Amino acid sequence: MTRFLKPEKNKTSPGWITLSIALLFLIGGCGGGTPPPSLPTKAKSSVEKNKEGRAKVAEKKEPEKEEAEYSYNPAGKPDPFKPFIQLASRSGSRTAPVTPLQNFDISQLKLVAIITTSEGNIALVEDSTGKGYFLKKGTWIGKNDGKVIKILKDAVIIQEVYQDIFGQTKTNEISLSLHKVEEGGES
Repeated sequence: MTRFLKPEKNKTSPGWITLSIALLFLIGGCGGGTPPPSLPTKAKSSVEKNKEGRAKVAEKKEPEKEEAEYSYNPAGKPDPFKPFIQLASRSGSRTAPVTPLQNFDISQLKLVAIITTSEGNIALVEDSTGKGYFLKKGTWIGKNDGKVIKILKDAVIIQEVYQDIFGQTKTNEISLSLHKVEEGGES
C-alpha cells in the first residue's frame, strides 16, 4: 500500500506575520512628533465651550449682515413685469365693431369688379376663399384700419393712417387695380 505523506507545514502562521508588520508600523510612527499641548490648569466644561463658540460665530456674522443688506429702489427703473413692447390698439377714437373686411390684410384681397351707379361706384373684392365683399366710399378695410377714399372706374384707392416707430402719424395710399382680361381669352 502506498501512503501519501503530507508536506510539513511551516511553523509560522500568516497571522503572526501580519501582526509583526503592524507592530513595526506602530513603533516606527511613534516619536519624533510634536508633544501634545499642555492641558490648562482649569478644565472648561463642554457647556462653556459651546457658549464661547456661539459667541464667536455671532461676532463673525454681524459684520456680514451689514454688508449683505440690500434694499431695492424702483425709482427711475422700468417695471420688470410690464412688457417692453406695447401693442397699439385699433384706432381708439372709433368704437364701431370690427368688420369682416378688417380681418384681412389688403394684399389678401382681390378686386373683381366695379359697378357704376348714380349714387357712386361700388367695388367687389374677393378673399382667398372666393367670398365676395362690396366696398363703398368710407368702408373700413384691412388690418391697419384702411378706409376706402375713392372708387375709380378701374381701381380702388385705400388710405391707411398709422404711426411710425418715432410716433409720427403717417398716411399710406394703397391702390387695388382691376385685373384686365387680355384679348384671346382669360388669364
